[in-house]
This record gives sequence, structure tokens and C-alpha cells, in this order.
Amino acid sequence: MKDGRSLGAIIVAAGTSQRMAGRNKMFVPLGGKPLLAWSVDTCEMCGFIPQIVLVLNDKDMRRGHMLKERRNWSKVVICSGGAQRQDSVREGLKQTGNCELVMIHDGARPFLTLDLISRGFEVATETGAAVAAVPVKDTIKIVSDDGLIEETPPRDRLWAAQTPQIFRLDIITRAYESLRVDVTDDGTAVEQMGCQVSFYMGDHGNMKVTTPEDLLLARVLAKKNH
Repeated sequence: MKDGRSLGAIIVAAGTSQRMAGRNKMFVPLGGKPLLAWSVDTCEMCGFIPQIVLVLNDKDMRRGHMLKERRNWSKVVICSGGAQRQDSVREGLKQTGNCELVMIHDGARPFLTLDLISRGFEVATETGAAVAAVPVKDTIKIVSDDGLIEETPPRDRLWAAQTPQIFRLDIITRAYESLRVDVTDDGTAVEQMGCQVSFYMGDHGNMKVTTPEDLLLARVLAKKNH
């Protein structure tokens, strides 16, 4: 508990790792443990997270339960995900209860920190919806279907969304119940409902492992984070 408030956590790890050359990125070794274990271990250590819902692909359920037992995850409940990320989040929300707020985090982002959780928790407590984000480093171009640059938006207004993303449980539940379009992050689902979403400063080290090249970089960072 934190000032009488509790935070449920949903770790979304039900993807098919299509860009990982046939390897399931969630279970590849990273710094002496499976990649997925990094973020779950962090949530296990967080004193105001009483429950962790781990959402896995059907084919990974047995391996997930074995990992839970091996790492003594006392807070973890495992459930099966859906065809798309938003379907997996919906399944995770069904397992979440008795928490004022819920944090949704991609299992492919191993370098979650207690500081990121705590700061997002404070913002979401005030506003109801908080998304970790970092300013983009590159100049972004909007390109037409025929390959021509249409617009160069001002970089100082562009931020890259990350997870964790933290919401009041009632807000994110309503957002996914009413969602009628495909979204790639949870803040967008809340925006689609007409609610305002706050951002808080993320961390450029909070990378997402999507490709084999990302995994190489993650292994360098894992050595620094040990």
C-alpha cells in the first residue's frame, strides 16, 4: 500500500515475437534470467503492488507457470491473452480487482524501475491516467503513400510513448469496453473515450526488445543494470 492506495499490475507478454527470427523474446536469456523475468521481478519488489497479472500466449502457459514457481513469484496470476495486444489487456483487466489503479506494462520492456512505477503512480493518482514518455531524438517526417514527405512536425512537441501506463481501474476498464478501433497503446484507448491523459517523464533506457538487434543492446544494458 502507498498512502492507503494500491496498484494492480498487468504485464502483457502474449505476442508472437514475429520479428525475432523464430525466437520467443519473452524467454530468451538476458543477464542470467529470462527477459520476461526482469519486469515481473521489479513488480514483485514493489511494496504497493499486491497483484501482478501476467498475460501469456496459450503456447507459453506451461513455461510461464514453471517460471513462476522457479522464481517464487507470490503475487503473480497467469492468464491467457488474445489475438491482439488490446485483447490481451482486456483479459488481464478481467483478472484485476480490489485495486484503485492499474499499471499496464509490456513484458518486452525489461528495464522497468521502481522509480518509473512510483512516479507514474503519483501522476495517475492526481489525473486518473498517466503515460510514460520520452522526447524523440530524431526529426520525424510524415510521408505519403507514394513516398513523398508531406510534413515535418516540430520535434519539441513530439514524445515517444512507453510503458508503464497507469490508470484508475474504472477509467481503463470503460475505455476497453467501449473501444471500437485498433490501438497500439493503452493511453490511446482512453483518449478515444474522450478522456485526457497526462504524461510523465520516462527513461530512454526503458527500451522495448522487438528485433534481434534490440536484444544485443539489451544485453549490454543488462550488464550495467546488474
